[in-house]
Amino acid sequence: MKKLTALVLALVMCFGLVACGSTPAPSSTPASESTSQAETTNENFVDPVNGWDVYDELIDQIRTETDLEKRAEMMHQAEDILMETGAILPLYFYTDIYLQKDYLTNVYWTPFGYKYFMFAELGNGADTLHAYLASEPDKLDPALNSTVDGAILAINSFAGLFTYNADHEQIPDLVDTYEVSEDGMTYTFTLKDGLKWSNGEPLDASDFVYSWNRAADPVTASDYGYMFAPIKGYDEMTEMDAEGNLVNPDATLAVTASEDGKTLTVELSFPCAYFLDLCAFPTYFPVYQEAVEAADPEGTNPGAWALEGTDKNENFVCNGAYVLTAWNHNSSMTYEKNPNYHRADEVKIEKQEFMLSSDETATFAAYNAGNLDFSDGVPTAEIAGLQGNPEYHVIENLGTYYVSFNVNSPMFDGMSPEDAATLRKALALFIDRDYIVTNVGQADQVPAGSFIPAGCLDGTGKEFKNKDYFDPSAEAFESNVQEGIAMMESIGYKFDDNGMLSSETPLSFTYLVNTPGINVDVAVAIQADMAAVGIDMQISEMEWNVFLNDRKAGNFDVARNGWLMDYNDPLNMLEMWTSDSGNNDCQFGKPKA
Repeated sequence: MKKLTALVLALVMCFGLVACGSTPAPSSTPASESTSQAETTNENFVDPVNGWDVYDELIDQIRTETDLEKRAEMMHQAEDILMETGAILPLYFYTDIYLQKDYLTNVYWTPFGYKYFMFAELGNGADTLHAYLASEPDKLDPALNSTVDGAILAINSFAGLFTYNADHEQIPDLVDTYEVSEDGMTYTFTLKDGLKWSNGEPLDASDFVYSWNRAADPVTASDYGYMFAPIKGYDEMTEMDAEGNLVNPDATLAVTASEDGKTLTVELSFPCAYFLDLCAFPTYFPVYQEAVEAADPEGTNPGAWALEGTDKNENFVCNGAYVLTAWNHNSSMTYEKNPNYHRADEVKIEKQEFMLSSDETATFAAYNAGNLDFSDGVPTAEIAGLQGNPEYHVIENLGTYYVSFNVNSPMFDGMSPEDAATLRKALALFIDRDYIVTNVGQADQVPAGSFIPAGCLDGTGKEFKNKDYFDPSAEAFESNVQEGIAMMESIGYKFDDNGMLSSETPLSFTYLVNTPGINVDVAVAIQADMAAVGIDMQISEMEWNVFLNDRKAGNFDVARNGWLMDYNDPLNMLEMWTSDSGNNDCQFGKPKA
């Protein structure tokens, strides 16, 4: 494992990257006359493109550090590095809103954004739950999904070693008993008797061996593949040579099944306090090998089995409460009760119908007309009128709504890495977060001045958040704007006496956002804030799955983003930004194409 020293972090400065851009950058001011704020104060500054291995190595150290106090300090250092890039612009800490009819009961949720419908009951005499979660899902394969709505679908159709109950407590699911070695490096899980797939075939420990190795394999290209990093063998599986080829293509995770299939043994590379949380996460769910390989014999489309042939369990084989039986793309999905689910006697509703739409006005109308029992989302214009309505729910989430910059965007043409970071941090100061949470969000969101949300624990039992990187309050907004102007002036931009950007040094960029509803409303609010200082921000709206793929590929300047934590530890929101992470939308450590 690579090592990182405090000396390296203290010495890392500019790596000489010059980006290309669509808007001319201002002429550089001679160093003898002016030095940017980044160059004078950023002792934690790391070049987000050519020097990002420093951050990667820090995350590697955090993963293996057993001194919890030291680990917490290192995680603070990692957040400092992220925030110094200016590429992550936090807006507010999440809450979640939804509508639920009073006759629908036993739906529960976790602070990670997941909703559990498998044990719900309908008191109106119906046998079908009608619900709305989102528009067309991007991925149904639990190893490939990286969205909250996709995770909810996975949770209701797959089962893992562990799960959560209605009290947000982690509990065994497919596990009967388990043991952890004294050094915390070996987990032994004994599975329950009689486990089956939805097609009636037996499910055993070997299915986990196959599924975890598949999800961790770089060839599968799971966005969450890095979540298998605690397991011994992961480093060997993912090691690449200088040409980008796997060094050890035959390497596997240290996960073994007993001969009778009852016992799963997992060897870790280092003690991992949140390993059981990972075992409750969809990426760790098992998938049916025969169905996966039958749909993709050439190994070029890993998720094909979960996209095609969904008639009556034919290809969509699962092991959870419900089986996908019909998918009318961009319209609806039908799930039916799985009689082979190990808790089938607790499943009361025979069928689930999910409406697929990007039009929250239409889904709101459908809910009010009685065509939906549950709607996960409310049009911004309707929120005020729902206050006090017992069917309107606001729940706490552990997560942050933020804006992400592509560090390779053409908008940073001609800038040093430090000056590009200064520009991004200046833009963050122009946004009126209090206006957004008060007039757009309207659901008790809290303006955010840090990336890791309030309420996240640091591993020692204390809250991780101990500072803001800027003051996000309404009282500080005007001074923030003036500070942002000064920062832009320090790198060569010019403003007139009215605080408007001069036509001599224009700035224009496009903000990528997915429909529907509040995301566009937030974008419009940011657009107005930028226009107030003379910056031209265009808004590009996209359907959800198209938006996800463009953002992941780096086909954007600036994009709306958000992260709900998968488990309550800061590392969950820090390791997503390593160079090889599939969730690294900012393109950290990825040279410009």
